[in-house]
Amino acid sequence: MADEGTSRKSKRRRRSRRHNPDGTMTLIEHIYEFRRRLGYALLAILAGGIFGFIWFAVKLGPIPSLGDIITGPYCALPSDVRIEFEDRGCTLLQTQPFEAFMIQLKVGIVAGMVLVAPLWLYQLWAFIAPGLYSKERKYAMTFVGFASVLFAAGAYLAFFLIPGALALLVGFGGDEFATALAGDKYISFVLSLLIIFGVSFELPLLIVMLNQVGVLKYAQLKKWRRGIIFALFVFAAFATPGNDPFSMLALAGALTLLCEVAIQVSRFHDRKLDKARQDEGWDQLDDDEAAPFEYTPSSIDEPEPVPADKGKRGGKSSTDDIT
Repeated sequence: MADEGTSRKSKRRRRSRRHNPDGTMTLIEHIYEFRRRLGYALLAILAGGIFGFIWFAVKLGPIPSLGDIITGPYCALPSDVRIEFEDRGCTLLQTQPFEAFMIQLKVGIVAGMVLVAPLWLYQLWAFIAPGLYSKERKYAMTFVGFASVLFAAGAYLAFFLIPGALALLVGFGGDEFATALAGDKYISFVLSLLIIFGVSFELPLLIVMLNQVGVLKYAQLKKWRRGIIFALFVFAAFATPGNDPFSMLALAGALTLLCEVAIQVSRFHDRKLDKARQDEGWDQLDDDEAAPFEYTPSSIDEPEPVPADKGKRGGKSSTDDIT
């Protein structure tokens, strides 16, 4: 029993940053640590999913229910272009048995993952961080922070555009059609638009990170600027659900603006590096001129003479002992 307690204490010390700052572990210990962190992350996601499932149908004080938030863009359509039931008002259609439960479960899990994101992201960070240097950990934290902000900004922009996109898409039928959206189709449309906008907003951050590590230079980005803008518009045309021009232009315009900001950040970074190289004076050297390194060899202590009988034992050499 005492040996088991000592073993657990030793494992906790290995996982501790104070007792094991470099995160040294064996392969099997890394696997156990990954299993432990994954279990904690799944528990956090499960708790968030349960909360989101309940929130879907329940108001939290002044905060409306998650179902009202999701159906808000659809209910914002003019009443003359959508079907309403007199006793229920604005509702989505359930076209299959158990469809409403699966929608509530899916939306609840997604919302719960967003709400408890700091918990499961910390488990991922706690598994990776011991293998990083302090400078790399600082860059990783900066990257995660900006990535979270950009994803939230993209999702917010998508949710802001959904009413306009729906009004444009359902308005082509005129008076010949009335809109009654199936719940599964509508929720898939909303979630896909949120995810696409959120992930797309990470592209400028990727450009900045590639520039920071020296893969992309400002000169290359400046040369490719027109091609990048054209590629962004093509990507927006294929990525937006429904292919409505309203969402496509909004996504392409936002990505173009963010990419231009990323290019200017790369320009500032490369200019700073060029100035540092000029201060060192290496750029002014001719091709056949040696770099200004210190070539004087450092002195070392003279090695001690090896006795003639060293390595021998009983008149025999060490090789004799081996053979």
